[in-house]
Amino acid sequence: MMQLDESWQPDASLAMLHQRAALLRQLREFFHARDVLEVDTPIISRFGVTDVHLSNLVCRLGTDTRHWYLQTSPEYAMKRLLAAGSPSIYQLGKVFRDDELSSRHNPEFTMLEWYRLGFTMNDLIAEVDELLQATLKARPARRLSYRQLFLDQLQVDILRSDGFSALQGRLQEFSAVAELAARERDFDTLQQLAMALIIEPRLDPTIPVIVYDYPVSQAALAQVSVDDPRVAYRFEVFYQGMELANGYQELTDARVQLQRFELDQQHRQRAGLPPMAIDTRLMAALEAGLPPCAGIALGFDRLLMIQSGATHIREVLPFSIARA
Repeated sequence: MMQLDESWQPDASLAMLHQRAALLRQLREFFHARDVLEVDTPIISRFGVTDVHLSNLVCRLGTDTRHWYLQTSPEYAMKRLLAAGSPSIYQLGKVFRDDELSSRHNPEFTMLEWYRLGFTMNDLIAEVDELLQATLKARPARRLSYRQLFLDQLQVDILRSDGFSALQGRLQEFSAVAELAARERDFDTLQQLAMALIIEPRLDPTIPVIVYDYPVSQAALAQVSVDDPRVAYRFEVFYQGMELANGYQELTDARVQLQRFELDQQHRQRAGLPPMAIDTRLMAALEAGLPPCAGIALGFDRLLMIQSGATHIREVLPFSIARA
């Protein structure tokens, strides 16, 4: 059970609140200078997400007996705007994820998400790099493929036919994950275990690392590479020991997206999770036509933690969940 704090005082200091406001203003100026339109989409929807790794918080509205869902990301609503003719857009707002509390996660947090029309994955990676340099005075990011990352850190080629057995065997050499790795039968879960517990802690904390070309089994809402069908145009950003952002060259094919959502349902069933209704409004928007674009979600509170040197997310929040 979560430990509550009965103090009425804010978690963040007054100086931190000023820094938080300044970073919000800086981000808005960054996108205003690039002619990206700010939008504000609902945080409550009839639909949640099918992704087995994300959990929506559920609520009810008045006497309505249906479940309504607090959004884990504004992605679906923003894509509906793009399909309706919006230009490049961004949003700075609250999202909700029913995950375990940690030094980096609060169930309610602020997300920066943006979509750039006509951008490729590489175009968006360059813009994210610019944003990190502008807000954090970071060095230019190091970029490497997901495959190369596993080769460098674990000497395993995860795209080979024997990738699963090779990774499982290699992880047996690490006491922290050996038992979990030996029991795991899902290759993607095994890779995520290796990333979270072995690879990420080894990344150089002094420079942002952008990892791209994730395996197609982890494509989510990203297009499959035209050069290598084993990977997708997906990337993640890591800096100072944190996963900071997740981006895609967006999938625009409604048929393929429906297949992926249906595959999510199979994964949910195997994991013993309840099915989640597929967002029919998003599917209708994709069928109407989502223009070519690339998009990314970045954790604002984590960005502020890095900028300020905070070690716990509650230090950068006016009120954490314990004092909400």
